[in-house]
Amino acid sequence: MKILTSSQTGEVDRFTIENEPIASVDLMERAATQAYRWISDHYPSASFSIFAGPGNNGGDALAIARMLLQEGRKTEVFLYRSENLSPDATINLERLRKLPSAKITDLSKQPFPGTISSTMVAIDGLFGSGLNRILNERAAEIVSHINQNYSQRIAIDVPSGLFCEDNSQNNRDRIVRATYTLTFQMPKLAFLFPENREQVGQWIVLPIGLNPRKIRATSTPWRLTREDEIRQWIVRPHRFAHKGTMGHALLIAGSYGKTGAAQMASKACLKSGVGLLTAHVPNCAVAAMQTALPETMINPDRSDIIISEYPDLSAFSAIGVGPGLGTKVNTQKALRQLIMEAHDKKMILDADALNILAANKEWLNDLPPQSVLTPHPKEFERLAGPSPNDFHRLQQGMKFAQTYNVVLVLKGAYTAVIAPQGEVAFNPTGNPGMATAGSGDALTGVILALLANGIEPVNAARAGVYVHGLAGDLAAQNGQRGTIVSDIIEKLGPAFALTTEM
Repeated sequence: MKILTSSQTGEVDRFTIENEPIASVDLMERAATQAYRWISDHYPSASFSIFAGPGNNGGDALAIARMLLQEGRKTEVFLYRSENLSPDATINLERLRKLPSAKITDLSKQPFPGTISSTMVAIDGLFGSGLNRILNERAAEIVSHINQNYSQRIAIDVPSGLFCEDNSQNNRDRIVRATYTLTFQMPKLAFLFPENREQVGQWIVLPIGLNPRKIRATSTPWRLTREDEIRQWIVRPHRFAHKGTMGHALLIAGSYGKTGAAQMASKACLKSGVGLLTAHVPNCAVAAMQTALPETMINPDRSDIIISEYPDLSAFSAIGVGPGLGTKVNTQKALRQLIMEAHDKKMILDADALNILAANKEWLNDLPPQSVLTPHPKEFERLAGPSPNDFHRLQQGMKFAQTYNVVLVLKGAYTAVIAPQGEVAFNPTGNPGMATAGSGDALTGVILALLANGIEPVNAARAGVYVHGLAGDLAAQNGQRGTIVSDIIEKLGPAFALTTEM
């Protein structure tokens, strides 16, 4: 699913109106109907305060108000102003006024309502996706009234006051804090940043029939990964497949006290369909690894407590390095040599491998082409420097991937997989229960297996992140709290099954 800018979405709207063809007010009716149905279904006994601005977002809200009144729901409407409305908002205001039950208050002339029932739900249709400046004092007063007096707040298309992309210069006190945001056709980029979570709430995409040909023809670097894409990348093994055809992965991981990281990454790799796995671990980890994971071949390091070397690379189709690695001097030397020797290998680097790179940034230029790097926010900050906000961090990530010709996996609620060309695929699966120790180690194992299977790095990263998140969703079906990484790993098989069903 593409993610377009607000101006691009406006162009798609206009194209749809001209080429469907459909009158703009009828397209508004279509969008309002979708929102009305969702609201009516999810709030079957509520009453509503609807706040309508002067533009087309206000027109949507006025149409929703009419539909709720026609259903017999207690609904009152508050206008930002009643003059100088957009043409379609004017039409919907006239339609609303024809209903005898319509109660309309012009907030530019009359005060806010007094006592507000606890069952009253606010519907925010003040300002939509075209907003490009901070709300003025009067609009901010209305937003503050909504935020302070209603426990349930539904934003239409975009929470009023929120910019659709970059909010670094915005005033968050002047943005509606939505419980739900009902957005049309495609999500907005700003919805995917954690800094906007209090304003966006839970967002729901409602299809309104915008022209698919125009959407396909509109260029954007941003998209949400779709399940049908995963099915293209993860192919079921053929009848004659064997361990030799499914790839041989090398995992270099662990140090004294961090054997668990090597175990979790190894088990996730095995559960993700690798043909063969060799784990290179410190000598102190050998007994634990062989006991916990007899399916893994173990290559012990000469050091008892750290990684100080690596085996001959010729047998391996993909290499993973980093979980539990530590950053000792000899480990850094070994990683440096590995990078230089593995120039023609598929590679994924995580955790302490990234911290070592952050301390030796010149090594980034020597990484094998399209190496997969999987930093969490702090690890990426060490690699690329601090970011003032999440929008800037995304731009920084796009530049980083292009500069070093790597696949960058910026981990988070909507993990962003950034291709070397700068294309960004946000991941829709996963849940807060996955915020647990070892989850990133498991992700390394999943992606390593897919790389070893022969999947191209960008697609292996996107598919790995998707399946890893889906396994987390399956693990959390009985509750997110208390989910541990072992639960996630155990659900990898069912997650892969769901993504490869035809």
